[in-house]
Amino acid sequence: MLVAVLVPTALICIAVAAAPLWTDGDDLSAATAAPGSAGAVKDPPASASASGPGSKAGASTGPKARAKPSTKAKPSTRSNSDSGGHPVIPPSGPGTFTVARAGATNTGKGNAYRVEVEDGSGVDPDAAAAQIAGFLAAPRGWAHGGEHAFHQVAAGSAGLVVRIATAATTDRICGSSGLDTHGEVNCRVGVNVMVNLKRWQTGSPEFDGPLADYRALIINHEVGHWLGHGHETCPGNGRPAPAMMQQIYGLKGCVANPWPYDTKGNYLSGPSVP
Repeated sequence: MLVAVLVPTALICIAVAAAPLWTDGDDLSAATAAPGSAGAVKDPPASASASGPGSKAGASTGPKARAKPSTKAKPSTRSNSDSGGHPVIPPSGPGTFTVARAGATNTGKGNAYRVEVEDGSGVDPDAAAAQIAGFLAAPRGWAHGGEHAFHQVAAGSAGLVVRIATAATTDRICGSSGLDTHGEVNCRVGVNVMVNLKRWQTGSPEFDGPLADYRALIINHEVGHWLGHGHETCPGNGRPAPAMMQQIYGLKGCVANPWPYDTKGNYLSGPSVP
């Protein structure tokens, strides 16, 4: 996965802190990974990965650890709904985050990542983490054939942090690294993937596919960058769009697709985008 305007625009590249910025589908991204494996990105100090890039600007405080699992029923995975059943999405929040508990299927092996959800967003951190874990472990995802492994952590250092936050908090944290998300889009800054709450709850008006697929595309696109993959474009009419394609800008004849691999285990590639 990984456009700072509502109307899709052409790819822009500018320099911030000597790192190139990409418009990634429905987000902005400050790339730090060199081509290759996840080993190209080193785990930051625990304090850095916990607070995120916005901490210096006061945009966010460190995340709270989850309490021990309770026998009580978990809260709803949806935001509060209006009379029409549509989720009510708060435009801003406190800038504090709750860390999802480590998943029950955690193997303890592979690349460590953490999931954090802004307090008051209406999203259950554990439910969101379970869905993200499913994307990462899917046969058509980056774990395909055991090529990559991921394990969720709830404490300590993590080389990848997925944070679901309100538009205002996303803007503050992304803005601290020079990215303008206009209250609408996601961003990636170093190890942090900031997912705009609106995008997580409603998808993208430009993505041709169901909400679950769009969420998968966010994660797969951004983790793809983290693993060293650059942007790709449509390989031909009627073929699946690569997960590393900026599908938010149009499919260019391809079919919407959130997965890096097809059902036979073939990588769904396309021509590289400079």
